[in-house]
Amino acid sequence: MSGHHTIAETEKAVQAKLGAVPLHREQMAAVSNIHRAATAIRQHLENSVLRTSDLTWTGFVVLWVVWIWGEMETRYVAEEAGISKGTLTGVAKTLQSRGLLERLGHPTDGRLAVLRLTPEGEELMAVLFPKFNEEEVFVSDPLESSEAQSLAEMLRRMVTHLEANGEQRRLDLRGDTPLPPRRSGRRAKHG
Repeated sequence: MSGHHTIAETEKAVQAKLGAVPLHREQMAAVSNIHRAATAIRQHLENSVLRTSDLTWTGFVVLWVVWIWGEMETRYVAEEAGISKGTLTGVAKTLQSRGLLERLGHPTDGRLAVLRLTPEGEELMAVLFPKFNEEEVFVSDPLESSEAQSLAEMLRRMVTHLEANGEQRRLDLRGDTPLPPRRSGRRAKHG
């Protein structure tokens, strides 16, 4: 279970709370279930195969990005991993201290940094990823291969739609309203 309540309990509570509100229920259920599935899958992977390698989800994703793409500027690693540059700094320091990742100066711009896997990081990913993939198989076990392929294609269409149209949609929704600064979620310290 990915939360305190099961998916069936949550669906029932949403229906009770929002039953009379005019909504696009199929789309709400699709997006809600994507989020809930992603959370449940992440928790399962963190508490199984990643835990045996003493990795968090974010640490694994950073290693994955650098493993797949090779040496890369930190700003692009953060973007690909879907995390802030500040979060990447902490994760990269942890991975460096474990000897899995190296932080190097940029070859042409001293203000920038580049990340690359160490030989130990390469070896870990080569051993870990097949185990990770076995858990992907376990997670998707209720689906036939053709259903898994269809689900992957449907999700891919949603992602490519957001890649192509999401920025303009966000600009349209905001209008001329300036964005508030991003917050880390931490409370301000009072002196």
